[in-house]
Parts: sequence; structure tokens; C-alpha cells
Amino acid sequence: MRQVLYIIGMLLLVVAAAMLLPAAADWVVDHPDWQAFVMSAAVTAFAGGALMLANRTPTITLDRKRSFLLTALSWIMLCAFAALPLTLSEYRLPWADAYFEAMSGLTTTGSTVLIHLDSAPPGVLLWRGILQFLGGIGIVVMAIALLPFLRVGGMQLFKTESSDISEKLLPQIKQIAAGIFIAYVILNLLCAVAFWLAGMTGFEAAIHAMAAVSTGGFSTSDDSIGHFKSPAIEWIGALFMFLGGLPFILYIRTAMGHRGALARDPQVRMIAVLVLAASVAVAGWLVQYRDIPAADAFRLALFHVVSIATTTGFVAADYMVWGAFPIAAFFFLTFVGGCTGSTAGGIKIFRFEVLAIAIRVHAWRLIAPHSIRPAFYGERQLTNELFTSVLLFMGAYVGTVAVAALLLSAFGLDLVTALSGAATAVGNVGPGLGHIIGPAGTFTTLPPPAKWVLSAAMLLGRLELFTVLVLLSRAFWRA
Repeated sequence: MRQVLYIIGMLLLVVAAAMLLPAAADWVVDHPDWQAFVMSAAVTAFAGGALMLANRTPTITLDRKRSFLLTALSWIMLCAFAALPLTLSEYRLPWADAYFEAMSGLTTTGSTVLIHLDSAPPGVLLWRGILQFLGGIGIVVMAIALLPFLRVGGMQLFKTESSDISEKLLPQIKQIAAGIFIAYVILNLLCAVAFWLAGMTGFEAAIHAMAAVSTGGFSTSDDSIGHFKSPAIEWIGALFMFLGGLPFILYIRTAMGHRGALARDPQVRMIAVLVLAASVAVAGWLVQYRDIPAADAFRLALFHVVSIATTTGFVAADYMVWGAFPIAAFFFLTFVGGCTGSTAGGIKIFRFEVLAIAIRVHAWRLIAPHSIRPAFYGERQLTNELFTSVLLFMGAYVGTVAVAALLLSAFGLDLVTALSGAATAVGNVGPGLGHIIGPAGTFTTLPPPAKWVLSAAMLLGRLELFTVLVLLSRAFWRA
């Protein structure tokens, strides 16, 4: 436990240092909120320093139990301290609202309780972007380092020798994490430059770049990307949201000379096909029933399909007025998510592919029960263990959404709001459906208990469910 608290202390110092950036932004424009960030940084730094001093250890060796505990506890505690500036800023957010906003940022969900963002102080806007930047890189590194332990499917495919992590692979993990961070920063810089060239200010470009690559979705305006009314910005946003939803480890392989690593990956091909097919279908609907020109219809459809499929949550238009088919399509896309090893949330496209393979294998066994037909994903053979783990994860995912929706309904929310709110929270998407939490609304009016439920759902979804649920098992702690 001492090692866990020591590392959390280090992370709190990083958060405290990050708070100085929005403090400087507010100080430059002479906004009094700079004091809120300085005070929050001081409190956070004190807590982080105290944890490090009280839990000093000569060496840090994390076993499986401590790794899971560190992951869950760090997200919970970092959100608590990240919420401090929001309670002390001019917004004076209640604790439930501030924690919800911080959790939404660090889990790269993008749901918000803030309104009047167009006139918000720069510090608050920058802090939301920084939270998504930190959360995006944090979740990718966690996926590489910890998720193979859980055997919930996905990251095992990136291992070179087995479906488990051995001791000799630990140095590789450090190298991979460093490479991922470099790729992540480069994508953020390229996205920011592209947004700036397309007409955003430097400040707006930086924040939207952090939100796009992290698949977070926080914006500097209540109207999100729609505020700019720029087709160029929408095309750029769609591109970098899509890139953020791809496996970052494949960027490393590409940089190392493995040409075609992205194109050959089954996940990348499937998400590309899904995005294109859904975009064409929604665009066809808009042309047929909303009399929108074909070029505009395809652009709007592609932007929102990518935004939802990668769990980003940027909005360029109020798609609730488009009709039943786009709304239904977007609701189901909420569950998809991007690729394993990306910043995206959701179930992940890989698991749907494995499910399809499992159905095909089962159907074949019904036809020829005595035949032996191995199942392959790309060039790798799939095991029964992987089939089982994926099915269990999807069952747990649907169950979590159902429980969250029931709890939200108990707090007086209508069915559409409760169900879409639960789905968007667990999937880390951002906007829900309906007039309350839809693309034109916010989560501001929800009762505080509902916000706590959604905060918990965001954490569970972001940490792949079992990272948290395994901590509730007595057998796990006794092992």
C-alpha cells in the first residue's frame, strides 16, 4: 500500500504543476480565477508531497494487486483534487458538479455541467483541455501495461510471445510507453496547427487538439465545433478523432519501419469500414429526408459518426432534429468505441469482431459437430479463453449500463435520458440523447445523486470495468 500511495503522491505533484498553466492563463488576462488555481495547486502539491514523504520506499515493485489498486485509486483521487479549481473558480460548482466535470475530463468522456463556455475564463477552459490530455495518455499507457493482466481481450494480441506479461517484457513496456507518449504529443501538435490554420485562435486550437486526439470532446463553446461553422475544421476534427481512436502501438510499429502496420490491422480496417458505411447511410438519410446537399450531408454525417464511434463527443450540429434513423444509429454507435490500445472508450471494435467470429465458429460446429476448425483474428489464432473473456466483458458492460440506467431512472430521469446517459457515461462518449443531455444540452440540471452515478459509470467504463470490479472480490485479495 505504501508504494501505491507514493506513486499517487507523484501523480498529484504532476497535477499540481499542471494547475499552474491555467493559473498563468488567467493571470495574463487579469482574471481573478488565477488565485483559485494557485490555491488548488498548493493544496494538491502539499497532499502529494505528504504522501511521498510518508510512504518513501527504496524500490518500487508493483505486483498485480497493487497495480489494479493503483489504477483505480489514482483516478479517484486525481479527480478529487482536479475538481478543486472548479469549486473555487467563478463557476463555484457544487462538489458533485465539480467532481463530475473532473471525472469527465480525466476519463475523456466530454460530458459537461458547465454553461456559457463562450464567456468562460481561459483558465477553466484550459484546465478542462489539460485534464483530457492527461487522461488520454494515461489510459493508453494503462491499456498497454495493465489490461493484459485482466484477460478481458484486446491487448493480448499486441504481445509478442504469450497472452500474459512476463518479467522479461517489463523493459519493453517502458519503451512502448515512451514511444506512445511521443506519438501522442506529435498528434496533438499536428492537430493544433491544423485547427489554427483552419481559422481557430491558437488558444482554441490547442484545447480542441487536446480534446480531439484524446477523444475527449471538451470545447471552448456551448455549440462545440458547430460554433466555428467551418467545413475545414470539421474535416480536420474528423481526421484526428479517427487517429486518436486507432491503436497507438501501431504508430510505433510504423515509425520503426513496419510499413502497412496500420492498414494490415483488422481493427483499423473494421473501424474504417464501419465509419464509412454508417456515414454513407446517415448522409443518404439527410439527403433524402432533410434536403441537405450531398456534400454537406456526407461531411456532417462523417463528422458525427467518427465523433460518436471514437467516443469523442464533438458536435457540429444538433442531430436530434435529423430524424429517427440517425438518432438510432448514433445510439448504437455509442457502444462501439474505437480500437483497443487507443484513447477511445466503449466496448472496442475488436470485441465485436471476436463476437462475430465466435458466432461463426458456433454455427459451423452446429453444422459439423465433429470437425476441428480453428478461429483466426488476422494471423493469430483465437483461444477459447479469449472468446470467453470477451463475452464476459460484453455481458458485464451491458449489465453495467442497465444498472446505471435503472439508478438514473430512480432519480426521476425519463427513459431516454437515463438509458442514453448511462450508455454515454460507461462508453465515455459525452453527449446523450433527448432534450436534456442531448447534443444541444448539458448535464447541469441533473440531480446530484444522478451525477455521482454517472461519475462512477465513467470511471468503470474508462478502466475497462474489471480493473475496478476485481478489487471488490475477496478471492482477488486472498490470492
